[in-house]
Amino acid sequence: MRILGVDPGEKNIGTAISDPTGTIANPLTVIKHTSRAEDAAAIVHLAAEGEVGLIVVGQNLDDEGLPTFEGRRAARLGGAIRALTDIPVEFWDESGSTQSARQARIAMGVPRRKRRGHLDELAATVILQSYLNAQSSEQLTVDSDQ
Repeated sequence: MRILGVDPGEKNIGTAISDPTGTIANPLTVIKHTSRAEDAAAIVHLAAEGEVGLIVVGQNLDDEGLPTFEGRRAARLGGAIRALTDIPVEFWDESGSTQSARQARIAMGVPRRKRRGHLDELAATVILQSYLNAQSSEQLTVDSDQ
């Protein structure tokens, strides 16, 4: 099953999609933020186009695990997405995803002058890959318990 990852931002919304096995996340596209309703419709369109079975929305959490201001905004976007589709929507802690995306660009050897600009689709990829890894390790734990 393909999974769509969403990194909601103030100006841009990064998206990533998994391979059909739900193992590897790949950057997809960046949606320019316009309004919650239009953003949700664009995300649902991408989900339908990619034949995804789950949408994972990154949500900022504070030290106590509660949504921050940005996290509450992500929750409202998730609610708008749910209102437009039957595809399940889950939230995933996105803390540090942009920093991880920045580090990935450095590790890939991207020159400093080319590292400027948005990291939204890479951050979405980091969020989705984190989700996929957690699901995979959870499945391994379940399998070893049986």
